[in-house]
Parts: sequence; structure tokens; C-alpha cells
Amino acid sequence: MCEIMTIFAALVFTALYFTGKKRGCPSKSLFTAMLMFWGAALMWSVDCVANKMEGEALFDISKEDTLLGFIILAAGLIVYGALALKERCAAHA
Repeated sequence: MCEIMTIFAALVFTALYFTGKKRGCPSKSLFTAMLMFWGAALMWSVDCVANKMEGEALFDISKEDTLLGFIILAAGLIVYGALALKERCAAHA
């Protein structure tokens, strides 16, 4: 489940980043969050493939894996918030 959640978050941040870039104001904080979520999705995709090769289900839909997905999303959003705040303060200085 954490794989599905991180892919969804990566797609959302990718869309937000490229929309901002198209408008002429690319955000470093969005770019960093986008790369973090794509990195996590890549990491868990390797884990999903390894699970499938061992005969297990491709995606783990357990409560623990869902909780891990929410923790990763929360951590990514906290990092994004901190970076966006730093970026905004630097722009006003």
C-alpha cells in the first residue's frame, strides 16, 4: 500500500511542479519533494518485484504497510512545508 501511496504523491507533486514551471515560477521545494517521492516509489517498486519473485503478492495491503505509507506521506509533506517556508523567507529577504 505504501508503494501505491508514494506513486500517487509523486504524480501529484510532479503535476504541481510542471504546472508551476510552465507558468514561469518553478519551485525548488516542489522539485525536491517530487524527487523524494519518486525515490521512495522506486525503492518500494524493487521491494514489490522481490516479493513477487518470492511468490508473494505484488502489493502489501496490510494495516502496517498502510500506516507506513501514511508516515512516509506525512514526513514528505513536513519536509516540503519546511522547504517551502525557507524558500518563501529567502524570497522576501
